[in-house]
Amino acid sequence: MKSIKTILTASAIALTSMTFGAYADSSALDKLLQDVKANRVSEAKLNKEREAEFRAARDQKQALLNKAKNELTAAQNRQKQLQQAFADNEKRITEKTAELDAAKGTLGEMFGVVRQAAGDTVGRVATSIISAQPEYSDRTELLAKLAEAKELPKLSELEELWFALQTEMTESSKVVKFEANVVGLDGSESMQTVTRVGSFNLLANDHYLKFNSDSNQIEPLGRQPESHMVASVAEFNDTTSGYTGLYLDPSRGAILDIFKQKATMMERYHQGGLPGYVITVVLLIGMLISLERFITLNVVGAKIKSQLKDVNNPKSNNPLGRILSVYQSNKKVDTETLELKLDEAILRETPSIERGVNVIKILAAIAPLLGLLGTVTGMIGTFQSITLFGTGDPKIMAGDISMALVTTAQGLIAALPLIFLHSITAAKSKSIVHVLEEQSAGIVAAHAEQERA
Repeated sequence: MKSIKTILTASAIALTSMTFGAYADSSALDKLLQDVKANRVSEAKLNKEREAEFRAARDQKQALLNKAKNELTAAQNRQKQLQQAFADNEKRITEKTAELDAAKGTLGEMFGVVRQAAGDTVGRVATSIISAQPEYSDRTELLAKLAEAKELPKLSELEELWFALQTEMTESSKVVKFEANVVGLDGSESMQTVTRVGSFNLLANDHYLKFNSDSNQIEPLGRQPESHMVASVAEFNDTTSGYTGLYLDPSRGAILDIFKQKATMMERYHQGGLPGYVITVVLLIGMLISLERFITLNVVGAKIKSQLKDVNNPKSNNPLGRILSVYQSNKKVDTETLELKLDEAILRETPSIERGVNVIKILAAIAPLLGLLGTVTGMIGTFQSITLFGTGDPKIMAGDISMALVTTAQGLIAALPLIFLHSITAAKSKSIVHVLEEQSAGIVAAHAEQERA
């Protein structure tokens, strides 16, 4: 306030000086004096109003402070009351708990047994395929309530627990057919006749099914087990009397899930990789050559047998006929010359008869070597995986190990039939050559007898 007055005074003096310089007459000075007085009165009034506002705000803040202090005091008093009430309630709860334990007596042990039995049963019932039947789909509600109960069970609830256990035991010995909604792998739903074999398997349309306890739905397996297991399902469904065999899953679906992950023959074949494909090509080439040799040699053998029935009329469509033609052309030569001529004719016919036989033998020897190459390649890949990733995850090494083992098997599988085919074709060609040599020796012997005669 003092600074404001000082500023106003200085302003008035300055204004007076300026006015005094500008106005020389007294009337102007009187007017200036009146203006200064009027401004002083208005400033004093304004200052009083401000002081009044400040005092009102101060009184209001003081009232709020007093109110907050009163509320704090009341809250502290209520806190003390609540703390005392909480302590009294804790003491009372402890006393009542002791009274309840004393009143329950041996019933407390039964309460624990019931809760444990209900908990075990609800897990077994929820995952049981018996729950796939519509009439047994809501058995878990009461059991779950008993497993989570905090008071002694009623007699009716104990009977329901007993009924649930008895139902599970009784139904596990039955083979039942019922209509149920089956969800396909593509999400489509269809009503099918499902056969339940005890608590082991669900069957429909000659295939195995599974019960999904999470969604409470019946679903087909992602992949059926091996064909002989699936064939037993069809045989079981077709049987109307007597007994028949059926593959059961005593683990309630766990074994079927393992079979679902089992690799098929085609998947195992592709695990051989590039060496396995090369072995396949070798096997196909060997089989094609063997097939061609088998057909050709059978045709040649048939023509030779036909020629043996008419040796006096040689034909050029078979090796024996061509050899007989050589004899017909050289009847007048001496025995040694005739023998050389016939040997030459046999040597000329032998390559066409034995063509491809040695190739089959070579392919039979190459196949296991290719399998060994695949084995070495797979082991190299295995050790590289161990070097990079360690041995913590066997799945990382499984691919290379599968390649090593599968290629070895593929090489042996390819070699065995090729060896067998080589033996057949070699025996066939040797028998034809033997016939030619036998006939040639007979011709030479007959010719020698004619010369001596």
